[in-house]
Amino acid sequence: MAVGLNRMAREDVEYVWRLPPVTGAVSAVRQHAGVVLAHWGVSPETADEALLVVSELLTNALVHALPPAELRLSWFRGGGLGTLRVEVSDGGPVPAAGSACTDVDPDEHGRGETIVHALATRYGTDVHPGGVTRWAELVSV
Repeated sequence: MAVGLNRMAREDVEYVWRLPPVTGAVSAVRQHAGVVLAHWGVSPETADEALLVVSELLTNALVHALPPAELRLSWFRGGGLGTLRVEVSDGGPVPAAGSACTDVDPDEHGRGETIVHALATRYGTDVHPGGVTRWAELVSV
């Protein structure tokens, strides 16, 4: 569900979605994010990489964290370059006794962080009251 488009500065924009913990949510948000990135004029190569980062971070939040999950995309333009920041916030780690999602194929598990690190110019994790935010930045010309 889209929360809103905010204008920050002359060429800086952001978009925020809250992700319901349901099957198909990552795909739906990824498709919507692709439309927003195209509207912002993000290069196709950067947009493709960003959508992969979006998928990996959102899936991680759904599988390993407590709800709610929220995606924030921020686009900063200046000096001929653009920086796209992808942030996914969640409610923090699932307690050891359970898991937020049990239908994960073990052969497809554990590669997301490596993919994000390979694609991002910068990345990190911020722990804050109420949860965790994982973020990645990609630079576009």
